[in-house]
Amino acid sequence: MKYLSSIGVLAQENLPGDQFARGSSYIAASYIKYLEGSGARVVPIRINRTEEEYAKIFYSINGLLLPGGDVDLQTSQFSRAAKIFYNLALKANDAGDYFPIWGTCQGFQQLSVLTANKNLLTLTDTKAVALPLTLTPAAQSSRLFRSFPKDLLQSLADENITSNFHSWSLSMQNYSRNSKLKRFYKVLSTNNDGKKEFISTMEAFRYPFYAVQWHPEKSPFEWIDKSGMIHSSSAVRASFYTASFFVSEAMKNQHHFSSPAEEDRALIYNFSPVYRGIHAVFVQNYYFD
Repeated sequence: MKYLSSIGVLAQENLPGDQFARGSSYIAASYIKYLEGSGARVVPIRINRTEEEYAKIFYSINGLLLPGGDVDLQTSQFSRAAKIFYNLALKANDAGDYFPIWGTCQGFQQLSVLTANKNLLTLTDTKAVALPLTLTPAAQSSRLFRSFPKDLLQSLADENITSNFHSWSLSMQNYSRNSKLKRFYKVLSTNNDGKKEFISTMEAFRYPFYAVQWHPEKSPFEWIDKSGMIHSSSAVRASFYTASFFVSEAMKNQHHFSSPAEEDRALIYNFSPVYRGIHAVFVQNYYFD
C-alpha cells in the first residue's frame, strides 16, 4: 500500500471578535490551498490535545507547517503544540528520520522562540507592506532557494513582491547576539523597515527547518484590499516555488498512518471552510472544536 505524503498544519486559538468563529480554533484556508497546490494533502492539527495524541499524529504525517496569526508565542495552546512537535522533530532528525518544519510569519517567530528558548522579537513598522528580499550570500546555495529559477530570485531581490503583515520581527542584532539562534539558523534574506534590519528568510543548518517572515500563501489565495497584498505573476510564482520546495522535503519522510481508514479520517477533506467575505483578512477559515 503506497501512502501519499500529508503535511500537518497547526490550528490556533480563534481571533477575538471573529463573528464567524465556531469551536475554539481555526486555520486560514490559504495555508491549506498553498500546500494542496503543490501536491500535498493536509492534516489539520488541533489545539488542546494530549502529548500522546500529538506524538501519534507526528509519526503519521510527513512535515509540519506553522502558520501566521496572532497568539502568544509562550503561553498559547498553539505554542504548546508547536513545542511538542518541534522537540519530536529534533529527535527524529537526529535519529535519521527526516522531518521538515515550515514556519510562516507567526510560525517563523514561534520557531525563533523555541530555538532561543526565549522571545527576542522586536517591534518593526511592517504591518502591511510589500518588500523585495535582500538576499544574503548564503541564499544562492541554500536548500530553499537553490532550486528557484534565476529570474525568480532576481524578481524576489528587485520587486516588491513579498507581503509583510507583522508587528514583530527578529532583528539581525538580536539574532547575532544570541548564540543558540546563530548556531541553528542560516540567514537567507533580510529586510529593513527604515530603522531596523530584520530577518525575512532563514533555514536551519542541520535540520530541514525553514522560516519566512513574509506571506507566500497570500498572493494566490487572499484578496483583502490592503497595501502589501500583491497578486503579480512573479509573486504567485514565488509562492508556488516555496510550497513546492517544502512539499518535496516532506516527500523524503516515510511516516504514515496505521491504516487508510485512519488516514481518511485525519485529512482536511472532512471539514468545510467558512466564507468570511471578500474584505476579511482571511477569505475562508476552517474552524475546529
